[in-house]
Amino acid sequence: MSRYHVFTPEHAIDYARRHGPGFDTAARLSAAEVGDGNLNQVFRVVDDAGGRSVIVKQALPYIRCVGESWPLTRERARIEAGVLRRHGEHCPEHTVALLHQNAGLSVLMLEDLSAWRLWRQALMAGEAPAETADRLGHYLARVLYHGSDFHLASIAKRAEMVRFSNPELCAATETVFFDDPYHDHPRNQIAPALRPLAEQLWRDGPLKRRVAALKHRFLCDAEALLHGDLHTGSVFVTEGGLKVFDAEFGCYGPMGFDLGSAIGNLLLNHCGQPGLHPGEKGRAEQRRRREEVQTLWRRFHDDFTALAAGCADPALAEPGYVADFLARVWRDSLGYAGTELIRRTIGIAQVADLNGIEEEATRLACQRTALTLGRALILEADTLAGGKELAALVVACRQPSGEN
Repeated sequence: MSRYHVFTPEHAIDYARRHGPGFDTAARLSAAEVGDGNLNQVFRVVDDAGGRSVIVKQALPYIRCVGESWPLTRERARIEAGVLRRHGEHCPEHTVALLHQNAGLSVLMLEDLSAWRLWRQALMAGEAPAETADRLGHYLARVLYHGSDFHLASIAKRAEMVRFSNPELCAATETVFFDDPYHDHPRNQIAPALRPLAEQLWRDGPLKRRVAALKHRFLCDAEALLHGDLHTGSVFVTEGGLKVFDAEFGCYGPMGFDLGSAIGNLLLNHCGQPGLHPGEKGRAEQRRRREEVQTLWRRFHDDFTALAAGCADPALAEPGYVADFLARVWRDSLGYAGTELIRRTIGIAQVADLNGIEEEATRLACQRTALTLGRALILEADTLAGGKELAALVVACRQPSGEN
């Protein structure tokens, strides 16, 4: 096991040369840091002559965007490698390939998808491939089913829960999703004009009780092995495919958390459209986002139902139970989508779908929409039986911007 040290580009080159597939020992390699800077170091290592490339990712012993004042276990690299292996077993076509792992260095080597595009960037540009939501629904059905009690025997499932125990990153999730945004915490990032609306949320007892219930489910309900941070910035897309990456927040939890995170990010982009694409282009993109939410859920629901037809557990195979279970997952997904909207608008980790809007009045209107919609999803999840009701709620929560 190698002794831990923080990688430089030269270290990444040496690691790729020794462990990367197909690199000639005499090849001239170069490396550049390509990560978003939130958690880890991420290097792209390229053979300058042959064009072959890999990603070298190293976990630091703290949250990079905060610094050493927020220490964080390097164990997350082991968790990420394990999740990618598990999810890759059951949905290899939509999971980034893990090429090598060094536990002592907290380093992963991954296939390079730089020629692909982040889903967030494609959505913001209005150029997302049409089949992306359908593919993500398929991925979620495959990986969540196979990591759940519907597929695993009880003893195997409980062993997996121990293996994928991820207490520090789960604690970080609990903090940024369910705690910080609902009171006046210094980590929050709130535009002065949004503060009155944020303060309303902090005083909203019914909302905070529903958030408490969502947090409690995240704490207690080990339904499946989650990706744990499934937003539009952790998905690469191309016209022919989709690949999910960045799984270091993986853990056992409620299925609706992954689904809700994905739905919430589609709705964040929906909220930002008046500033991203004013006029008819933005309205068309909003219609697409609403359709994509329904497509994602429908593909997940149908694929999961088909897989669960082979469930060997006699209780879970009881006729009608899978439908009842998925109805609850839908409600959970809407609630978690609401927490994603709120935390991405006033919490520590915000998104370019909103913050990238240059015109201030429009940006603020879009942010108000996100907060209003987030609150409504959390409070009204139990009344939204399907996609049509959700679409109507999304439209009703729009705040006037004067731009669209």
